[in-house]
Amino acid sequence: MRPRQEQQHDFDQAIIDLARVTRVMAGGKRMRFRACVVLGDKAGRIGMGTAKGADVQLAISKAASAARKNMISIHVAGGTIPHAVSMKFKAAKVLLKPAALGTGVIAGGAVRTVLILAGVENVVGKILGSNNKLNNVHATIRALESLRDEVPAHMQRQIDSHKKMVEGRKAERERILKEQTEREAQRAQKPGPRKPSSRSNKPRKMQESKNRKPEEQKSL
Repeated sequence: MRPRQEQQHDFDQAIIDLARVTRVMAGGKRMRFRACVVLGDKAGRIGMGTAKGADVQLAISKAASAARKNMISIHVAGGTIPHAVSMKFKAAKVLLKPAALGTGVIAGGAVRTVLILAGVENVVGKILGSNNKLNNVHATIRALESLRDEVPAHMQRQIDSHKKMVEGRKAERERILKEQTEREAQRAQKPGPRKPSSRSNKPRKMQESKNRKPEEQKSL
């Protein structure tokens, strides 16, 4: 019987946390390393794994294997999530909101890493609870897993109104920029002010009075 060949996938890997842990046993303390690894293909698949090992490389390898086993698929529509979602895991709470095209990933910490590896290009994330990396990763992955393909009606109305507002602001900026460009073009076409001539612009009478002889001026 031939062994089953597993299909290999190319995943990007990120180490979320790496710590040294100690276990007290009868013979003394045993030092080990704990690693938390997240794998993703940037196309809607994401997984997380945590493992311990005698050295760092062994812990990372075991955590990556665990992440492959825990791989899930999420729904990404147009580079963003279909609707807003909030998820809590222990003391960590994460809020994710869809964003317009070109916004990018606005999030920090481990939440940003998970969203990038999952392939969500435009999203807004917020950590509302604990800053524990492992708990935030769990909360983010659970939030992504809970996404639904169909957006509820009230959320769809909010998304549509937000899109209209963004498009209106964009059109207003384009209109203002166009008006400024037209004004500058009109100013460039208008002839500039004439430079004052080197000749004196004094009245003709003053010129004549200067040209008169002193005797004529006295007689006047």
